[in-house]
Amino acid sequence: MAITYLTEEGLKKLQEELNYLKTVQRPLISKQIAEARDKGDLSENAEYDAAKDAQGMLELKISKMEELLSSARIVDESKIDTSKVSILSKIRIRNLNNKQELTYTLVAENEADLKAGKISVTSPIGKGLLGKKKGETAEITVPSGKLTFEIISIER
Repeated sequence: MAITYLTEEGLKKLQEELNYLKTVQRPLISKQIAEARDKGDLSENAEYDAAKDAQGMLELKISKMEELLSSARIVDESKIDTSKVSILSKIRIRNLNNKQELTYTLVAENEADLKAGKISVTSPIGKGLLGKKKGETAEITVPSGKLTFEIISIER
C-alpha cells in the first residue's frame, strides 16, 4: 500500500468528508432504497435500481477514503528542506516561454486545488519541479507541449 502524505489541514478535511459520507449520505441512500422497495415490484423499479447503484458508488468512495486514511502520514512542515523543491514547498517560478511568474504550493494529489495555488506532486508540473533547486530550470512536457520554468524561490 502506497503511503499518502498529507498536511494536517488535508487530513482533517478528508476525515470530515468521510464522516459526512457515513453519517449523512449513507442513511439518506438507505432511506431511498427502503422507499423504493415499498413501492412494490423490484424487477421494474427504476428508483430502486438507481438507489442501489448510488449505494454501491458511495460504499466504493467510503472504502477508498478509508484506505487512503489508513496509509496517510502527516508531513511535518517544520522539517521541510527549502534547498530543493519537495512536497509542501511554496515555490515561485517563472515560465521562460512567456516570462509569467507563478506561485504554487506542492501538495498531495487529493489536496490539489489550482484556484488556491496548490498543485499535486503527481501532476506533470509537480513531478518536473520536484528535487530542483533555486535558480535551476525544469523543462516539463504538458499536454499543450513543452514548458520551461525557472525556480525563483523555495519557501516553507
